Amino acid sequence: MKLVVQRVKNAKVDVDGKTVGSIEKGFLVLLGVTHTDTKETADYLVKKLCKLRVFEDENGKMNLALKDVAGSLLIVSQFTLYADCSEGNRPSFINAAKPDMANELYEYFCKKCEEQDIKVEKGIFGADMKVSLLNDGPVTIILER
Repeated sequence: MKLVVQRVKNAKVDVDGKTVGSIEKGFLVLLGVTHTDTKETADYLVKKLCKLRVFEDENGKMNLALKDVAGSLLIVSQFTLYADCSEGNRPSFINAAKPDMANELYEYFCKKCEEQDIKVEKGIFGADMKVSLLNDGPVTIILER
């Protein structure tokens, strides 16, 4: 499982011209699932994500987590995180999990984040989504397991 985590002042995802998820301060998370991922993989990354201390404290030091700043999550599935561009110019997505498995783990991941008492908004799995954000910093971190 691979997460691209962007600290944002705000972010939203639109599908067919309608906003389906939006947050103010928090993380926009692009989530990719591969064949070997399990619920245990998701559990590990949920804990890592929710405790990630990249918000500034009163001294301007990255020392606060999502809960400390009343932040939210916007989680968007993105199979292209497992693109393999090592040969040729057209990416191969052979390393991305099949849609049924990926959607199950995506939904599980979102549910586990909600169980951490963090507001979670989502995109729509498999939809053509338009994601917009105001990156804060910018701060972008990749988490994977």
